[in-house]
Amino acid sequence: MTDSTKTLCPYCGVGCGLEVSPPARSGKPVNRDSQGYPVWKVQGDREHPSSQGMVCVKGATIAESLHKDRLLYPMMRESLDKPFRRVSWDEALNAIVNRIQTVRFTQGAEAICMYGSGQFQTEDYYVAQKLMKGCLGTNNFDANSRLCMSSAVAAYIQSFGSDGPPCCYDDLDLTDCAFLVGTNTAECHPIIFNRLRKHHKKNNGKVKMVVVDPRRTATAEAADLHLAIKPGTDIDLFNGMAYLLMRWGKIDTIFIDECTSNFPAYCEVIRHYPPEVVARKCGITVEELETAARYWAESERVLSLWSMGINQSSEGTAKARTLINLHLMTAQIGKPGAGPFSLTGQPNAMGGREAGGLSHLLPGYRVVKNARHRSEVEKFWGLPVGRIAPERGLTVWEMILGLEMGKVGLVWIAATNPAVSMPDLERTKKALSRSPFTVYQDAYYPTETANYAHVLLPAAQWSEKTGVMTNSERRITLCQAFRDRPGEAKADWEIFAEVGRRLGFVEQFNFANSAEVYAEFTQLTKGRPCEQTGIGHQRLGADGPLQWPCPEEAGENNAARLYTDLRFHTPDGRAKFAAYHSRGLAEPPDPDFPFVLTNGRLYGHWHTLTRTGRIEKTKQMHPQPFIEIHPRDAGKLGIEDEDWVEVRSRRGMARFPAKVTKAIAPGTVFVPMHWGELWADSAEANAMTHPESCPDSLQPELKACAVQLVPITADIKATNSLLETAKSSMLSATPSV
Repeated sequence: MTDSTKTLCPYCGVGCGLEVSPPARSGKPVNRDSQGYPVWKVQGDREHPSSQGMVCVKGATIAESLHKDRLLYPMMRESLDKPFRRVSWDEALNAIVNRIQTVRFTQGAEAICMYGSGQFQTEDYYVAQKLMKGCLGTNNFDANSRLCMSSAVAAYIQSFGSDGPPCCYDDLDLTDCAFLVGTNTAECHPIIFNRLRKHHKKNNGKVKMVVVDPRRTATAEAADLHLAIKPGTDIDLFNGMAYLLMRWGKIDTIFIDECTSNFPAYCEVIRHYPPEVVARKCGITVEELETAARYWAESERVLSLWSMGINQSSEGTAKARTLINLHLMTAQIGKPGAGPFSLTGQPNAMGGREAGGLSHLLPGYRVVKNARHRSEVEKFWGLPVGRIAPERGLTVWEMILGLEMGKVGLVWIAATNPAVSMPDLERTKKALSRSPFTVYQDAYYPTETANYAHVLLPAAQWSEKTGVMTNSERRITLCQAFRDRPGEAKADWEIFAEVGRRLGFVEQFNFANSAEVYAEFTQLTKGRPCEQTGIGHQRLGADGPLQWPCPEEAGENNAARLYTDLRFHTPDGRAKFAAYHSRGLAEPPDPDFPFVLTNGRLYGHWHTLTRTGRIEKTKQMHPQPFIEIHPRDAGKLGIEDEDWVEVRSRRGMARFPAKVTKAIAPGTVFVPMHWGELWADSAEANAMTHPESCPDSLQPELKACAVQLVPITADIKATNSLLETAKSSMLSATPSV
């Protein structure tokens, strides 16, 4: 192959277009990595409307990980204390099918669980829903979007009647005021931030940028106003801004009267948030609060952007809805440059939401509790009436609890690494170790989760399978396969479909290729808010990426923004105000655990290092984890820069070298989330976090927990260094399986 292939970056939800070329081009030397492997050339796709040719370091180096430490063949073992042995696909699939049947007829379908990933393509998501929720009759499919975007999903549904970000990336070039909260966009969604920053600089003084974050991140450094609020006070801030907007008369009463409901209940709440009270709770000045409200009030087009700092909270839905309230009271929605814009964490978390990829959802933005929705899907799938269970399935944390209680007979994990990413990690690991039968389906080996598997299935990843992904602006891109699959790897949807056929559901899984899978899925979106009947693999290949909604009869794709007619997907067509008081953190600091620990991504790394930990450039950018501590706190504890610190919560501990910096607010400490036990010793951020979750979205509060800090002696530091060296040597010596 000598032609280049246009595809999508498989990292964050920005969804940047990439153009990939083979290692060997006529007459040119072959680019090789440090181990001598030929590396595909990756550059930004200038024709992709979302990224316009821009690409960050992760996207630029993605090809360097494709061949490293791959799981090549199915593997099995009888128990976790036994070594894996290579088996055929027949043996592995028969073992899975036999176990599924045993569990179905002894414990019931509700004892079968699957945990998937925003790394799936939409076709993978869809076939998994058909297998689990349809054919097997269990809604126990959840995805790592539960840890990422489920609060945004709940907020959009409750405020607007449907999921789906109403904005688009063009709004970054049109806004007068960008209000970024709970997002370090410069590091976590860099291409979006670059575009916004360019607009901000070009219109210096005219376009305002407000950043709300306890850390002075690279994002905050670029802001006109940085509000370093105390963790857990977001609702106080939003309600305080609303109080001022109301007092100043800077609300749109016509829009409120004609296009919204529940405003009186909201007014009753915000009257309790005068500036002096809010400033004290948030740890900011009254002047800073008033400045933020004034920027909002004086702007014609306000665009808010948020991510994990809002969503990963025990009141995540309430936070997102209270932010949306500010848009509703000022009519900042449905027009260019304005609206509430949640930034998706994973490349296809949006596609997962469209395909029904959480335990309370069904394909086409349907919900399992809705009898009409269940009936529509059952009929379409050719299943008996009542096959789809009427109650939501288990969330991923409830799956962990089910393993603890012996209620789960089989757990199938695919394209994610919960042995690093889940909260209360030691408890999670103990539960996984009790699983009677765990299937783990991934592209890489080793990973931390592989330690808890009975069956390993080699998955084809990005570059080796064809399918679609939807980015944060609802834009769907076809990701073409452009290289051979290593070993015996199969696409995730192919594995799910084969299991379905072996269970007797031949008709339901009679797909020849992923284009047929996607074509079937789009029919379930007909007449739904996320309609995609006008989109298919062939059209995407010819026309390039398209946004939904895109009905078959629409012709030109013209769906940049939602709610431009100011009518919403609620029964009365009105957006609904939310009336929430702030409850604060689920685990606030106290004398025993006086600090709030928060965590997040670093620019060069991705989630649990499964890919970026195997790429030399990104490893060198961020060679080890660390803990950020304010100088005032470090001075009280006698901690100096690069001293080792033990961080303890009520659940676990970890150790990090200190980074003493004024970039973190006093009383708050920060650690990166990426390192699991495979990559560093005792440096797991989620060893300390708790599983308390939002009552609406059921998303855990991964962003904040109470901790204490203990300086580590020189002897322990030396021991830690030796352990690090040993672990590094072991990892580099690990062969592909």
